[in-house]
Amino acid sequence: MVRHYPLFLVLVFVNEVFCLQSSCRGEQDSLPVEGAGGCGCGKLKRAADESGTATKDPADKYSAEANERTSGASEDGNKVQSQMVLIPGGEFLMGTDNPGIPADGEGPQRSVHVDPFYMDVQEVTNQQFQSFVGATGYVTEAEKFRDSFVFEGILSDSVKNQITQAVAAAPWWLPVKGANWKHPEGPDSSITDRLNHPVVHVSWSDAVAFCSWANKRLPTEAEWECACRAGLKDRLYPWGNKLNPKGKHYANLWQGEFPTHNSGEDGYVQTSPVESFPANGFGLYDIVGNVWEWTSDWWTVHHMTDHQHNPTGPPSGKDKVKKGGSYMCHKSYCYRYRCAARSQNTPDSSASNLGFRCVSREKR
Repeated sequence: MVRHYPLFLVLVFVNEVFCLQSSCRGEQDSLPVEGAGGCGCGKLKRAADESGTATKDPADKYSAEANERTSGASEDGNKVQSQMVLIPGGEFLMGTDNPGIPADGEGPQRSVHVDPFYMDVQEVTNQQFQSFVGATGYVTEAEKFRDSFVFEGILSDSVKNQITQAVAAAPWWLPVKGANWKHPEGPDSSITDRLNHPVVHVSWSDAVAFCSWANKRLPTEAEWECACRAGLKDRLYPWGNKLNPKGKHYANLWQGEFPTHNSGEDGYVQTSPVESFPANGFGLYDIVGNVWEWTSDWWTVHHMTDHQHNPTGPPSGKDKVKKGGSYMCHKSYCYRYRCAARSQNTPDSSASNLGFRCVSREKR
């Protein structure tokens, strides 16, 4: 498979996405990331393969039949399926007229109706994804590509010393050979003590395959945002407008100076076990923070202002929408842990802060 990497445009100068580490370091202070600021997550993209298509529909192969063979339980007897809660749907205001990052297409605020649906209370965990792989033999795209993007701050010195490339737009992102869902920081890491953490290094296509196996699907962006808001109107976060009400942390985010120092005031410097922070009003944990979550929608920054019923985004595109931010988000650099915030990646992209959760019209 021939792999091509995208170009990053800054004013009228074109820079290669990958460059020698020594040259990338010098750009960190002077080169803005994603225009309005960001962790660079949206730059972690793979190009289409040599056939011209990013991926075939993974749902074709990994269906309910494989799920039924596992009887819904892992080898140690723990439940594979996440608990699901009813999201009542109805009318809500999607987006915002006061965007934190206007270039992301957060606005305008618009009236949207979504039908009721069920959503996993938590992000899909390593243990659940492990059960899926054990039942189906599924191989993720990161495993096929033989590398994935990892935040430099969580890599061991031995792994970093072997890397000579970085993302020009965000030099704290490094392509690590052998990084995948089983080895989140490369070959010298494992998920043995992180089975209850969200799975990472899963592409959109990987997420669709898991959801299909579990008789579920990915949420639309409208469904995800409706669930995030939990019935609250014109609020920044799932719990209100204050980031840390009464000094309490409600999400796994970055504290300190990004990207050099994460103080871990919330208890974590990378992913946290699911359900480590309070749930929102609908009973959803980590709906913002911890890891980014894929949605089913294709990316666009132009939205209809007319009232919409169950919108699904544009019919085609190059990138898929992801929501919720991650443990790397900080207001000074990636203010995307708001319900209205959004970002994008190509469907075959993967990274150490990117996961998903599933939804269904019926409770599973």
